Amino acid sequence: MAAVIGQRQTEQKESIRHALESSPDFISAQDLHARLRDQGSSIGLATVYRALNEMARVGQADVLQTSTAGQLFRSCESGHHHHLVCVDCGKTVQFDAPVEEWVEKIAEVEGFTLVRHVLDIFGRCPECQAKLSAETTAASSLP
Repeated sequence: MAAVIGQRQTEQKESIRHALESSPDFISAQDLHARLRDQGSSIGLATVYRALNEMARVGQADVLQTSTAGQLFRSCESGHHHHLVCVDCGKTVQFDAPVEEWVEKIAEVEGFTLVRHVLDIFGRCPECQAKLSAETTAASSLP
């Protein structure tokens, strides 16, 4: 029976990994769980959380912590990078930043052993800027 449980866990993790890979943007564990359920899966929400956090721990998923949606996940296998995130629509762009030496130097100066670092920049993408501008223009032309 233990082999079946182990096998099922592997199948569940594979289903979660595939669902995350098919999501182009960051997604919450709850939304990913809902997608899996809509596809007929019986995977529990706790299993989705565990799998996503394990994927993040081993570098197979990126994690963003937001004030409104909590933790968001996205499939990732491209090595260390950083994110530019739209605060309105959630569009995310990966980029490499020339901060690695600076981060290491700060850690060294303060006597820290560097374990990891995260750099996420939040702003408004061009599409959301245009939408906001159009809404502002429309609102200012009202009597």
